[in-house]
Amino acid sequence: MLDSIVFRSIFILILGLCAGYFRPNDEPYWSATLTGIALGLLAIVLERRIARISLQRLIGVVFGVTAGLLCAALVSLVVGHAGGATPNALHFVEIVCMLLFAYIGAATGASKGELLNLSALGGLFGTEAEGRVNQMILDTSVIIDGRIADIADTGFLDGTLVVPEFVLHELQMVADSADSMKRNRGRRGLDVLQRIQKIPHLKVRIVKEDFPAVNEVDMKLIELAKLYNCKIMTNDFNLNKVAHVRGVEVLNINELANSLKPIVLPGELMRVFILKEGKEYNQGVAYLDDGTMVVVDNARRMISKTIDISVTSVLQTTAGKMIFGKYDERNQGTPNAQAAAAQGSPVERREPAPRREQAVERTD
Repeated sequence: MLDSIVFRSIFILILGLCAGYFRPNDEPYWSATLTGIALGLLAIVLERRIARISLQRLIGVVFGVTAGLLCAALVSLVVGHAGGATPNALHFVEIVCMLLFAYIGAATGASKGELLNLSALGGLFGTEAEGRVNQMILDTSVIIDGRIADIADTGFLDGTLVVPEFVLHELQMVADSADSMKRNRGRRGLDVLQRIQKIPHLKVRIVKEDFPAVNEVDMKLIELAKLYNCKIMTNDFNLNKVAHVRGVEVLNINELANSLKPIVLPGELMRVFILKEGKEYNQGVAYLDDGTMVVVDNARRMISKTIDISVTSVLQTTAGKMIFGKYDERNQGTPNAQAAAAQGSPVERREPAPRREQAVERTD
């Protein structure tokens, strides 16, 4: 970052000195120098803007401007051969046509540039597109949640995980918070990020792109995903909805966790540990290893015991899945119950564990 600032400062200084040295005879030295410095600043602004544009859109702008200038040249040629126009009027028409057609060509090329298929050019411009295919942008909430590190350890993730600097800044703000709970969450997020960086088959990339005109971090993530043409990984419910509305794909950790929960059907037998009393009369409550709540009828007096139950129904809610079952003492010694206990059901529960939170709210 420091090297780029020094390089740009030297470029502006040299351009200003050259403009002052090679100025016209009737032009003051300081006026020409300031003009050169202003042109250098304009060039740096354009360079930073062009760096944020995708290669497809940039190629579209170049083709659009070229086509616009050709159209302007043809119109000026026709007007010049028509005759009857004074030189001043002819120059005015040429300048207006050049600016008008160049602007229309640039605007059209920028809007239609995303439709270009760069892979059809024989891989000449395929480096940028291929480099961003396997990129995923990490949200603050998914870093603090920590499950992304466990998923990465299993080898199901590959490619590059993109962490914007404004996300790191938000993590640092949370880690430096006066609230002890927020501070612990922020520090856990930084520890998770360090853990991900040590995974051999994953590459973590810190990007400096920012959008000063956008205040909210969620909207910055969406704009960055559009710029990089990649997905956002999060477990923030609101970001998930807004990103889908704006046409950005989202990978939700909560949806992945729900899809990996074991499938149980009514009538199946399962073994659970009754942890506490339910809300209704004579109910007991158990939790599976993934945090799924199991509500068991006739199990109030079986608290702190492992029992076999029969599944009666399964309810899918916004917070996750809930399983309803029934305890019957007469079925405890049946061959089906003994077989289920001997085989070890995939949803078997041997000891209690608190329910894991399914979502992590964004900390402002």
